[in-house]
Amino acid sequence: MPARDHWEWALVDVGIVLLFVVVPHWVGSGYDGEARFQALTELLERRPLSPILYSLVGPLFSTPLYYLGTLAFNPAWWCSLYNTVVLTGGLITVVWLLRRHFDPRVLRTFCLLMVAGSMFPNQVRNYFGEMFTAILVCIGIAALSVGRPALGWTAMIIGVVNLPATLVGLFFVAVRHVRGTRRLRHLSAVVAAVVLIMLEWWLRRGSPFASGYEHFVFSRTVMPYSGGPGFNYPILFGLLSVLFSFGKGLLFFAPGLMLPITKDDAAGSRAQREMWAYSLWFVAGLIVIYSKWWSWYGGWAWGPRFFLFASVPASLAIAVKLQRPGSLRTPALVGLIAIVTLSVWVAINGAVFDKNNLRACTDNAWALEALCWYTPEFSVLWRPFIERSPISFEHGLFIGYCTIAWMYLVAPLLNELAARVKSGLGPVARQELKGLRF
Repeated sequence: MPARDHWEWALVDVGIVLLFVVVPHWVGSGYDGEARFQALTELLERRPLSPILYSLVGPLFSTPLYYLGTLAFNPAWWCSLYNTVVLTGGLITVVWLLRRHFDPRVLRTFCLLMVAGSMFPNQVRNYFGEMFTAILVCIGIAALSVGRPALGWTAMIIGVVNLPATLVGLFFVAVRHVRGTRRLRHLSAVVAAVVLIMLEWWLRRGSPFASGYEHFVFSRTVMPYSGGPGFNYPILFGLLSVLFSFGKGLLFFAPGLMLPITKDDAAGSRAQREMWAYSLWFVAGLIVIYSKWWSWYGGWAWGPRFFLFASVPASLAIAVKLQRPGSLRTPALVGLIAIVTLSVWVAINGAVFDKNNLRACTDNAWALEALCWYTPEFSVLWRPFIERSPISFEHGLFIGYCTIAWMYLVAPLLNELAARVKSGLGPVARQELKGLRF
């Protein structure tokens, strides 16, 4: 293996280690993670099945960690690492599936971006369910893209059952696959997911139609559609908010979604473009369903937590574009530098700052929460520039790591840009800039 390959995989490995040892972890306190952990505890202690709103599928896979906690430390400590374990295992599985079908450079860069340039570093901090679903769907789409539909549908079904609203994303993927293969039988994956979702509802709440959200309401605020019930949010407002809001918008948290993978980009690997396209269809399904949900913003959580999976196609698109900087026009080259920079900042911000200095948004029974969705000054992404938080040594390590990763990713782009600038200058200026490299 060439030295560059070793260096790139080393960067990925170091990032994963840092996610385990320097990023804080907890199962939650009063939030979804705590409810999931308590439901798992009750199940393993032979108590009745918990009727909580959230699926037990994802937490069940953390059972080995729970039992490790009975031998050393405690179950909550081990389960707080669950999402980091899921991310690590997911990346290993995806690499195994794609190793013979992807450009190796693209695969390495994709993994690096998932660790140091996406929303995933924030989600390893907690015990929320979005990580499990995002990784299982990522594995499923990777398998589907390389001609392993049985493994692909199985992984996606398990991930979707864990978050039933993502069923629309699975339906979109199935429709695209049916169009490509001309075989309707692939829609059976959607049917299987529906059956399993309803079976869990029946076992836990006594009816296959009892989702748990029938009478769920939350605080009413000045926002006209706050508190529910259900899918009462106007879809136009939902789309605008999901895509463009300063505190939750995918434009800011997954900017790689703006990059297309053309046939020329993926000329050496049909699987690259297939995985990207399937992933976009899944994201489209998420956008459609959550744009109608009154709590489209995901509650008191960092960033667009319901759309964690969006970092998969975003990271893949960036990874592909980074391989051919010379083929990009100058405005596109500058735009790619900006997208990589913002993506790395998203990783740093989510892992280090989370929701620091934003408690004002939760005052007065959440009356001011919308400030954190729409106002730049109260966005989690930009708040650290307004109100400084102390940075621990551990946080400094992760910031330093991401900075090195950013320099590694953008160096070829800056070199290409510098070469174009020098070639467009006069001979005197070119002489002054001679030897300028990044």
